[in-house]
Amino acid sequence: MRFLGSLAGRIALILVVGISIASLAALFLAEQGRRAEFRRVRDERVIASALDVIDRLHRDPAGALVSLRDGRLLGAHLAGEGIRPIPPRDDDLTATLARRTAPAIQAVLAHAPTGVCQLHDPFRSRARAAGLKPLMLPDCWLLTLRVGGHPVAVAIDLPRLPAPPGWTTDRLFLLLVVVAAIALSLIVARLATAPLRRLSAAADAFARSIDAEPVVETGPGDVRAALATFNLMQARVRAGLRERTRMLAAISHDLQTPLTRLRLRLEQVEDEALRERLVADLSATLAMVKRGLDLARSGESAEDWSTVDLDSLLSSLADDAAEFGHAVRFTQGCGALVRVRPDALARCLSNLIDNAIKYGGGADIAAHRAGTSVIVTVQDSGPGMDEALLARAFDPFVRADQSRSSGDGTGIGLTIALAQAAAIGADLSLANRPAGGLEATLRLGMKNH
Repeated sequence: MRFLGSLAGRIALILVVGISIASLAALFLAEQGRRAEFRRVRDERVIASALDVIDRLHRDPAGALVSLRDGRLLGAHLAGEGIRPIPPRDDDLTATLARRTAPAIQAVLAHAPTGVCQLHDPFRSRARAAGLKPLMLPDCWLLTLRVGGHPVAVAIDLPRLPAPPGWTTDRLFLLLVVVAAIALSLIVARLATAPLRRLSAAADAFARSIDAEPVVETGPGDVRAALATFNLMQARVRAGLRERTRMLAAISHDLQTPLTRLRLRLEQVEDEALRERLVADLSATLAMVKRGLDLARSGESAEDWSTVDLDSLLSSLADDAAEFGHAVRFTQGCGALVRVRPDALARCLSNLIDNAIKYGGGADIAAHRAGTSVIVTVQDSGPGMDEALLARAFDPFVRADQSRSSGDGTGIGLTIALAQAAAIGADLSLANRPAGGLEATLRLGMKNH
């Protein structure tokens, strides 16, 4: 049912019904043509036999009647008188016979019961013949005309022609038609929706990273036009985002000068306690400007993709944090190679580790394989996060200070981590641990050794 709800399924269903109806209609018309040709050949045999009998009776009436009476003429004999019931005349055959004989000959043809021909049939007493069960009796036709002023009835018996088999009643043949229609429809539906699947995959890649590759513009003209429009949209969105980043960078740069002058002037404040508070506020403002610029830049990356030894990267991140006195441990590796943007992955993991240190006092880093993916977890031992805030943890400027230990920050560390994960096609999620603390899970594609 799910397949039939898709565009490919609906196209396939329409094609199956249409092809089946068209095939059955074509078979029916072909069968009617075959049956009409069968009747034409059969009727032509009857006309030829009737013309031969009429010609014999016209040339030598007495001799022909004796031959017909004694059964010496193969395929024809006198039918005798008093045939009951009298078979109805065949108007088409009678009209054809009239066109091919002299006007004076008033001949009539009719399809007669088989018993009329069996009077002189040498096999009439047999019920069957070798290879035939039951015995295939001949077709019988009754030719009536006047010879010397007297009516004569001649039975013409011809070997029965087997009627052509009916295709539309053959279940196996109909099943083959339907199966062929289904197979062809599935192939056509898949080919027809291939550009749509490519466009969907490109849209998904673009949703993950603005640096996604453009779609290859191949296929029919309307498909190429749609793909070209999508590529143009990608380029314009990418240009808009980069222009936004440049604007934020310019604003950040312009703010540096007045903030630096402000810091110099704050150093001249005589009240030491007030000066320290003002300098701390100014430092926080500078940090927020820098982090805001980092957030703006996190959605784009010109970095090339490369293969990274994940265990080495995680181990180095843990060692770097430990050098600064933080309780960060690399507890489990998986020996996987991953194809990523190395700096983007490092920034994502660094933000997750910093978040764990800030709110949980430390972090345990581990990696394990899961099918064709590798999962990296960053766990802390803090108080966890309120479920209401957990759903909004990746939103910008959302902080969990209400439920976790207090600390300074801008509330965009997890937002940047999510953006960097999207830039490498990874999935990032957060969950509270049953034993306490928070666990960040990063799922990456894996390249095996």
